[in-house]
Amino acid sequence: MYYTSMELLNKVRTGRGAARDLPNRFQVLSLDLDPDVVQGNPEDEALPNPKTLFLEDASESIIVKNDSPDIGFAAGINPYRGCEHGCAYCYARPTHEYLGFSAGLEFETKIMVKKRAPELLRRELSSPKWRPQPLAMSGVTDCYQPAERVFRLTRQCLQVLAEFRQPVSVITKNFLVTRDLDVLKELAAFDAVQVFISITTLNADLATRMEPRASRPSHRLRAIEMLAKAGVPVGVMVAPIIPGLNDREIPAVLEGARNAGAVSAGYTMLRLPYGVKDVFTEWLREHFPERLERVLGTVRSVRNGKLNVSDFGSRMRGEGPYAEQVAQMFHVFRERLGYGPMRELRTEHFQRPGATQLTLGV
Repeated sequence: MYYTSMELLNKVRTGRGAARDLPNRFQVLSLDLDPDVVQGNPEDEALPNPKTLFLEDASESIIVKNDSPDIGFAAGINPYRGCEHGCAYCYARPTHEYLGFSAGLEFETKIMVKKRAPELLRRELSSPKWRPQPLAMSGVTDCYQPAERVFRLTRQCLQVLAEFRQPVSVITKNFLVTRDLDVLKELAAFDAVQVFISITTLNADLATRMEPRASRPSHRLRAIEMLAKAGVPVGVMVAPIIPGLNDREIPAVLEGARNAGAVSAGYTMLRLPYGVKDVFTEWLREHFPERLERVLGTVRSVRNGKLNVSDFGSRMRGEGPYAEQVAQMFHVFRERLGYGPMRELRTEHFQRPGATQLTLGV
């Protein structure tokens, strides 16, 4: 039995967010599935699950800068490109196209690993050109994705940051962050760290479908609890808010995170740039076909008739009546539950290891 590309979309691929690979928007030619090549049993309920490939990234720098006014950081580090969590809505998917890959299945199965990340970070922080400022980890893909259990690059980078007392803001949806409580506590002693746990839903079934290889919601709440008890400033990101899918959970997520020890909260609205719109649309068609038109229609209502608008100031929250309703709901419950601002990261404790000893020895 052979399957055409459209028939494949009607079958389930377990453990992955994308159903298939998509054409790369930078490439003129693309390969579509040929029914004479793709074989299978018509009674099979699941497609074969491709193994994850880890490819070495030869980057010569690790700190990246941005000048976006609606992002809370100007510099960040990402030990990995691509993300095995497989979230169907991930805005970072199109970044894989710059590497010649697909924003679909390849984004979650071909992970670029920056094995030199700790070395590069040490070199850049040691340079006189570096002016201490907060860094962000997971500004693009999750620094605690499954690959981190093997490569431990995030932990090594945190250890370098602790040596320099370099402030960092971490955002993740993986319980694995609790493995590094010792280093995070060391940074917290100098007001040099804050952690945000991303919780999209408290519904375990929805999370399994939408974020197939990320920690379950209960584990994320447990991570908040453990971080808070360890004295590490921790907040929650309700992100993204998906109209008609998880928007009604905003109060419950905020309450659950607050009870676990979160002190600050934020949110973003779903946006579907480039190939993300195709991955997410196919995911909706597979898992919630009855909600497809409602979800995408509401996304368009907050994006000026489109599925994505990149304008600064509105791309994170959207515009229009629905966006205003969400903002009001979020702020009301945030205030009611006693959330406040996150403790400000401080740079005055920054040090370059060995610099003081050298000065004293002169």
